[in-house]
Amino acid sequence: PEEQRNTRSAIEDPDRHGPRLFFQQVPEDKVTKNRVHLDVRAAPGLQGEERMAALEVECDRLLALGATRVRRYEPAPPMSVGFIVMTDPEGNEFCLD
Repeated sequence: PEEQRNTRSAIEDPDRHGPRLFFQQVPEDKVTKNRVHLDVRAAPGLQGEERMAALEVECDRLLALGATRVRRYEPAPPMSVGFIVMTDPEGNEFCLD
């Protein structure tokens, strides 16, 4: 929609070896220290329960490394394919996407 124009963008490795970085503005103010929120692509190309199962596997791996699980968002087509919100050991928020 026109009102959302220039509120998000992405950069990609032209050789497709590195990660894709996606940037988007959000409506809420952040009151904690991190100013960048990362979405970690952990289930590319997967959908539905297969996707969520892959995200859970990655979530378990990150929990063992010291991350904290915040909340799981179920798929809500067509706008959301589902994701898991987590924090790193310092409390910085990120999503498994």
